[in-house]
Amino acid sequence: MTDLDQVLVLAGGLSAEREVSLRSGQRVADALRGIGTDVLVRDLDAGLMPALAELPATVVFPVLHGIAGEDGTVQEVLRLAGVPYVGATPQACRFAFDKPLAKALLTRAGLTTPPSVTLPRAAFHDLGAGPLTDLVQRRLGLPLFVKPRAGGSAFGITRVTRAAQLPEALITCFGYHDTALIEEAVDGTEIAVGVLDLGGEPGALPPVEIVPDGGSYDYAARYTAGATEFFCPARLDPEVAREVSAAAVAAHRALGLRDLSRTDLIVDRAGRPHILETNVAPGMTDTSTWPLALAASGRDFGLTCRDLAAQALARAG
Repeated sequence: MTDLDQVLVLAGGLSAEREVSLRSGQRVADALRGIGTDVLVRDLDAGLMPALAELPATVVFPVLHGIAGEDGTVQEVLRLAGVPYVGATPQACRFAFDKPLAKALLTRAGLTTPPSVTLPRAAFHDLGAGPLTDLVQRRLGLPLFVKPRAGGSAFGITRVTRAAQLPEALITCFGYHDTALIEEAVDGTEIAVGVLDLGGEPGALPPVEIVPDGGSYDYAARYTAGATEFFCPARLDPEVAREVSAAAVAAHRALGLRDLSRTDLIVDRAGRPHILETNVAPGMTDTSTWPLALAASGRDFGLTCRDLAAQALARAG
């Protein structure tokens, strides 16, 4: 691949996932430096555009989570500036970041996602929260999940097991986005499947089984060492393992992604995989599943990050 002069790692930003992004970005930067790559790390702020014009960086590696980082904003800015970068196109980022839109595209591709409804805050205000929540419960039953339409790291997500919990769950959700995705809760085994797309065909990394100690894979369970037990490869029947891997690659393709992604799924008690979401910028912290799966595949983290950056540079050549 094309030789790299310098990689600019973008980390931080102003979303609720800033701290995770800083940790992820630092790990990527350290791994690249560990194999002799010249690396700079910058935050996503008003100084970025002048820096892009002045720095001799050959390629940008965005390690940003949440709004501006995964919704296509920074990717559009980099495209406008003519700067090569690792990751999906702006349009693909927008598709994946918008959970209801992503679900529609995945369903159209023949993939299974939990039944859901999508409603804005205004609907509950204008049409009456009581009657509307009753309709939702009759359609989806209980338990269910209330999620912000966009976002990550489990912010604003509530599992609802009793009807009385739904109004509070909606209030929590609307603190992060003005539209709620209300989704049937599928009981089963939580699985994350990373995809690595280094030219040719995208391939699935070994599936990771997620077993949080507290029963809920929330923010603390995701990013606190020891709060979650991971099994890689996941303890799945071989045929089910092949199905979840194929589903992750199919989701990567259906959303038009490139370079890397991570798909989160639930495997129900009958062994059927249900896709929850696909992320264009997987976490890269010490407790993140994408690096864990990469290591299980036998690949070196630093070398893989370098190859992704080199691929982005070659794509712009």
